[in-house]
Amino acid sequence: MRSIWRNSVAFATLFAAAGLAGTVTAQAMDCADIAGHDFGIADLVIAEALAEAAGENVPVDHCLVRGHIAERTGIDGNTYRIRFELRLPDEWNGRFVHQFNGGNDGAVVPAMGNLMNGDPADSALARNYAVVSSDAGHDGEAHPEAGLAGGARFGFDPQARSDYGYAAIIKLNPVATKIVEDYYGEDIAYSYGVGGSNGGRHALVQATRSPEAFDGILAGYPGFNLPRAAVQHAWDVQSFHAVNGDIRKAFTPEDLQLVGDAVVAACDGFDGLEDGIIADSAACQASFDIAALTCEAAGSNACLSPEQVEALRRIHAGPTNSAGEKLYTNWAWDRGIASGDWRFWKLESPIPPWDNLPLIATMGASSLAAIFSNPPVEVGGDPAALLQFLLDYDFDADVTIDAPDATFAESPMDFMAPTDTDDPFMAEFHQAGGKLIVFHGVSDPVFSVMDTMAWYEKLDANHDGKARDFVTFYTVPGMGHGSGSPATDKFAAFDALVDWVENGTRPEHLVAEVTPDNQYVPDMIGITRKLCPYPAVPRYKGGEEASHESFACE
Repeated sequence: MRSIWRNSVAFATLFAAAGLAGTVTAQAMDCADIAGHDFGIADLVIAEALAEAAGENVPVDHCLVRGHIAERTGIDGNTYRIRFELRLPDEWNGRFVHQFNGGNDGAVVPAMGNLMNGDPADSALARNYAVVSSDAGHDGEAHPEAGLAGGARFGFDPQARSDYGYAAIIKLNPVATKIVEDYYGEDIAYSYGVGGSNGGRHALVQATRSPEAFDGILAGYPGFNLPRAAVQHAWDVQSFHAVNGDIRKAFTPEDLQLVGDAVVAACDGFDGLEDGIIADSAACQASFDIAALTCEAAGSNACLSPEQVEALRRIHAGPTNSAGEKLYTNWAWDRGIASGDWRFWKLESPIPPWDNLPLIATMGASSLAAIFSNPPVEVGGDPAALLQFLLDYDFDADVTIDAPDATFAESPMDFMAPTDTDDPFMAEFHQAGGKLIVFHGVSDPVFSVMDTMAWYEKLDANHDGKARDFVTFYTVPGMGHGSGSPATDKFAAFDALVDWVENGTRPEHLVAEVTPDNQYVPDMIGITRKLCPYPAVPRYKGGEEASHESFACE
């Protein structure tokens, strides 16, 4: 929110003296009075407003507000509303965070404001930001009769689809900011949007659909082409199933460790230091060949069967139709293929009610059927039915992600993707003064980092090589779908964003380290590495191997 308050001499003086810890301690109303206050918003319902004291899971004293807007009856006869919670710290710092949530949404995740910095104790609320969170306009538990497909049933209502894709945030954001400003009696100084995964998609969507709403946006591992990535789920399942008829047994953990080790052996030294981090991913993609792991004789445990090699080659190339047209994108070879994160998403889960199937064969299958097919497709909610839907998926006849119809006038790509996803040009966001930081793990098994790289390259070209004036993009070697992979997965991207927005300091490298509980690289705990603005690569220049200062972004 580009407030006149931030330009005032009084505001500049206050925050120059107090820095990021500056606070506004005097509220214009009591927390208990919020429920009865007239905010001038016709469809706003405040269900409760109560003071919540700091405690074990609550970082600061604050006012917790719960409510909803936009209640209606869908074409499927179900009741829809955008439920939200808003947390208003007693010692407000003058700033606001819209927390973009992930997955299929459908639940009001506590509005703590995850800053995606590898520190669960640190949050926007802990820093005295006002924070809002929502369910994106549907209740994910409204259809228990649908089993594992219940969370995607909102896809049978076109408005619920649109709210999930983009409209819920556009509707809720001015409501939330109005409550914040009435409560404190002051304008918001700086507004931020923060999210990872589907929340990262929300972030990029809002930068194009509501370019003046946020001063700064942080998008982590964004699924901005989510319907296309959902088509990849069917491609993966069919590829793995072809190995031996059971995707859970297509590859053992040892098989994938063999692949991960082979990628490291082939690519680790391209950045100048053999340290287990493949920083020069582009060089790796050009040189690594999975065919080198093909067994020459049956029964060897130091290689892969031809069927396994073909499955990995196929999924890394990405889905196509019978005409050879690409339906999503290719994927990077990286160390994280051996991680539990990669296995959980693509091959096997430890969850018995899912029949130990991976996430793409449960939530992914139901989403592809009900949300990303037009019109939506009925699918059973048991693991076997969901798996069969993906096994039967036809990459010619069933791919309807770009197809509108009379009832569902917005295609899945229309309501899910940024408005200019294939030819990005974020002129309005840039002109409004917005700043955007994007980061993405090279080993992400859900949304391909190659897709985000291609998006940034097109964006930079469309802005005459000057996208870095308002967008900074980082790739994270080894990192999967968030932290907890074989990577330096702890870094302060949000801090860099705030410094850029509020002080005009364009971010250069980020200092990354390993989260203390990272089980994949315990030997790397304590080291630091640089994350460089894409397309620069951190190259070792000599000196202390454990320090990021021994690397230069080139």
